[in-house]
Amino acid sequence: MIRPNCASTAFACSGAAHMHRRAAMRLAGLSGLNWLTPLATCLARQEQRFDGPAKSVILLWLEGGPSQLETFDPHPDTEIAAGSRARKTRVDGVLLGEGLEQLADQMDSLSIVRALTVEEGDHERAIYNVKTGYRPDPTLVHPALGSVICHQFQAVDTDMVDVPRHVSILPGSFPGRGGYLGDNLDAFRLGDPIHELPDMKAQVSQERQTQRLKDLERLNQKFSAGRFKSPGARGLPEVGNLQAALRMMTAQQLAAFDVSGVADSHRLKYGDTPFGRGCLAALQLIQSGVRCVEVTLSGWDTHVDNHQLHAQQIKILDPAFASLISDLKERELLSSTIVLCAGEFGRTPWLNALEGRDHWPHGFAAAIAGGGIRGGIAVGRSSSYPQRDRPDPKADLEAARPVEDLHATVLNLLGVDYQSELITPIGRPMKLSQGTPIKELLQSKQQPNS
Repeated sequence: MIRPNCASTAFACSGAAHMHRRAAMRLAGLSGLNWLTPLATCLARQEQRFDGPAKSVILLWLEGGPSQLETFDPHPDTEIAAGSRARKTRVDGVLLGEGLEQLADQMDSLSIVRALTVEEGDHERAIYNVKTGYRPDPTLVHPALGSVICHQFQAVDTDMVDVPRHVSILPGSFPGRGGYLGDNLDAFRLGDPIHELPDMKAQVSQERQTQRLKDLERLNQKFSAGRFKSPGARGLPEVGNLQAALRMMTAQQLAAFDVSGVADSHRLKYGDTPFGRGCLAALQLIQSGVRCVEVTLSGWDTHVDNHQLHAQQIKILDPAFASLISDLKERELLSSTIVLCAGEFGRTPWLNALEGRDHWPHGFAAAIAGGGIRGGIAVGRSSSYPQRDRPDPKADLEAARPVEDLHATVLNLLGVDYQSELITPIGRPMKLSQGTPIKELLQSKQQPNS
């Protein structure tokens, strides 16, 4: 469950060392070898200085594809609005969808990226594309953004050895995965944080638990005797997973997963919903040192009754998102924490026969705050009068950006070289990001190298 840090002699990544390509080639050349050792991997990662303003990331994942017209890119009083209205914000000229009242009051700390595009129109494939920055590939499973970030920071996260650094709260159908970086970088999944984490307490007395662990250790020793004779053998992976689980059961940071002890008056600010409690838990986890947290709000697939269903979802999203930003500011964590809110695509600019909106990957919107992001701006523009039968719907967009640019922006704010490459287990070089940082969102001192 927990990946060893660079100081560990047992360091490994799913049977292969993953490292920055340029550093890897240099080290391999110096050593005269065509393979790379764990030590080389550690040295390569230590080249990263991580001097960006951001240190952690919270992803508010709106699974199902929220309509941009009812959330972050409204076009009131137009045919495509189909009666949906907008809300003025603290920033002149920037509108949000009706119902995002509390979030509108935080607009000076928030920015909107409009005219985003994704190359997939199917839920599963689009989720993969948005979360990894790559389209699905039958030859390779790409890591999610949270997994990439935790992988890049693992050499410096030496104090987070007892709890996961990548967490998914209320995971949807496709939580973040480690992909070719290894299953141990999959997001640790949990449900409504009002409940205790399951399996964190022994079901028997301490004396009996201790004896069971001793018996299991003897069994594993006998089973592995003579089976792992090579110098690089590390024994059974299940043993390491068990040890990590036992450490987690007694970790001090475990309390950060639980919001039951938070005063009702404060907890209810986020809304009396699992998603609201998930956002509060995300705050606690980031404060305790967890690197990346994903909180999912499902239910945005509105092929029928789009307006009514979006109004219900917005009632859940608005207090949770706004309170998260407010509390991060109050605890002086917003400057070091990126909060990204997005789904896998948007919805069509016109209603179907069932008063719903269908899948629309040709121009949707996301909200982003914190971590050095310039607040109070909207980047990109979609048309109020798109042509229904246009061969290329993207032609109706101004300053359109692929979703990969969000990945590059986040990595740049974390001080990670988004253009660097990793070597996959089969020796294939893969860039951390295929995108380019969105310069309008960055402060001048954070501008990426051209």
